[in-house]
Amino acid sequence: MPIKSFQGERATSSKKLNQNVLVKDIMTRNLVVFKKDQTIHEVMQKFIKHRISGGPVVDDAGNLIGVISEADCMKEISDSRYFNLPILDRTVANFMSTEVDTIDANQTIFEAASQFFKSSRRRFPVLDNNRLVGQISRKDIVIATLNMKSQTWR
Repeated sequence: MPIKSFQGERATSSKKLNQNVLVKDIMTRNLVVFKKDQTIHEVMQKFIKHRISGGPVVDDAGNLIGVISEADCMKEISDSRYFNLPILDRTVANFMSTEVDTIDANQTIFEAASQFFKSSRRRFPVLDNNRLVGQISRKDIVIATLNMKSQTWR
């Protein structure tokens, strides 16, 4: 007796996406965050441990005050070599970017896609009522739109 298919019955998707998908629906919520008084050495260790290339810098209340990235660390490495100084003593406050582009949690993914298109950024911190609540990347937008399209095929 021949087998028609090895594929079983398809599970129905429990998460229906539509045109009104918001950033808060698809953003990453569990972030690795940094404090301005951490050393660059600690930051680089976290980058390696968590396999990330940057992260938000927050104050004690959890408010976004900047962003630190691998590029910022490269500046410290370059300076330490030039001045023959150890890398360990400088803090995040010396190198973080304080002018941070953000996305509102209540924007649609299409508005977010437009913001990504106009910017060279690969990810944005997400704010809800001026409070850091997550992060969204270009990849998150692409995945969400692919899921939307698969729901509309007939």
